[in-house]
Amino acid sequence: MKSLRILLVEDETLIAMLLTELLEGLGHRVGEIESTQSGAVRAAARERPDLMIIDAHLREGSGVAAVQEILRGGFVPHIFISGDPLRDRVLHRSAIVMEKPFDDTDLLAAIDRAMAAG
Repeated sequence: MKSLRILLVEDETLIAMLLTELLEGLGHRVGEIESTQSGAVRAAARERPDLMIIDAHLREGSGVAAVQEILRGGFVPHIFISGDPLRDRVLHRSAIVMEKPFDDTDLLAAIDRAMAAG
């Protein structure tokens, strides 16, 4: 798989750091780390990422709402990470949902599925 520019949206600093380390260890580049809905939307417009990995539930806003807004400008493959299955949310048909906790094998499979959907 080619190296991807990834926008990471996560409001838990430790999780964001661990994900960044894991993604960069896999050869990808985490362009920006955002922790709010509005920050995610601005960063996506600025960075034009190849992939977004987004916590569905943020302290300020919603990761799901951020993705809905970002996708109005064109499709970007994305993976939601969440502590719950998000069954009650309307998601883009190509959305990949990964439930916490997960390991690097789960993340690799989710990235492969997200990129194949895009």
